[in-house]
Amino acid sequence: MKKFLNKKTLFISIITIVIVLILSLSIFIIWTQNTYSAIDVERLEIEEVKDAEDGWYIYTAEHADKGLILYPGAKVEPEAYAYLAQELAKQNITVAIPSVRLNLPILDVSKANEVINNGNHLDWYIAGHSMGGAAAAMYVDQHLDKVNGLILLGAYAASNDVLSESNLPVLSISGAVDGLSTPEKIKKYSSNLPETTNFIEILGGNHAYFGVYGSQSGDNEAQITVGEQQAMIIDSIVTWLNDVHVTSQGET
Repeated sequence: MKKFLNKKTLFISIITIVIVLILSLSIFIIWTQNTYSAIDVERLEIEEVKDAEDGWYIYTAEHADKGLILYPGAKVEPEAYAYLAQELAKQNITVAIPSVRLNLPILDVSKANEVINNGNHLDWYIAGHSMGGAAAAMYVDQHLDKVNGLILLGAYAASNDVLSESNLPVLSISGAVDGLSTPEKIKKYSSNLPETTNFIEILGGNHAYFGVYGSQSGDNEAQITVGEQQAMIIDSIVTWLNDVHVTSQGET
C-alpha cells in the first residue's frame, strides 16, 4: 500500500510540474506578443509602408555602398524604426530590419547572417536598440570579420570575448533621461566596448524615442520631441558612418 501511495504521489508531482511549466511557457509567450507598435506622429511621415519579405523590412538605397542591419528592441515591432530607416536610406545607406523570434532579439542573435551571407557587395554595419543593441554586440563578438562597425542605440554590451579588445569602430548613442538604459548603465558597461568607441549622449532624449512607438513602461518622459531625437540620431549615424567608411576605404 505504501509503495502504491509513493507511485501515486510521484505521478501527481510530475503532472503538477508539467502543468506549471506549460502555464509558465504560455504566460511567457503571451507576454512576448504584447508588443510596442509603430504610431503616427505629426511631421514624421512614412513615405512608403514596407511589407516584410522573408522576415525582413528592407529600405534600399539605390547607390548604397554600405548597409545597416538594425535589430529592434525587445517587444518592439520593426515598423517602429521605419522612419529612421527611411531617412537613412535617403543618405545612401541601405537599412535592413528583421522580425526576430518571439519579438526578442536576444533569441535571434545570428539573424544578421541571412542578409550578410546573401552575396551582396555592401559593407555591412550592425546596430540595435535596447535589447537589440545587446544582441548586435553579441553578434559582433561572434562574427567580428563580417561587419565594419557597431552602433548601439540606447543600449550597452554585455561582457564578451573579443569585441572589447578589438579595433572595431563603435558608436554609442544614448539618451540623457533614458529610464531603462540609463546614463549610469551606459557608463558602467562601457568597458565592454573597444577604445575606438564614440559616445554621444542626446540631451533630453529618452529610451522610447529611439523608435517611434509612443511611451514605454519604466522609461522617463523625454524633454525633447520624438522628431527632434530622431533627427539627432539620424545626423549622428550618417556623420559617423561616412567618417568611418571613408577611413576604412582609405586603409584598404
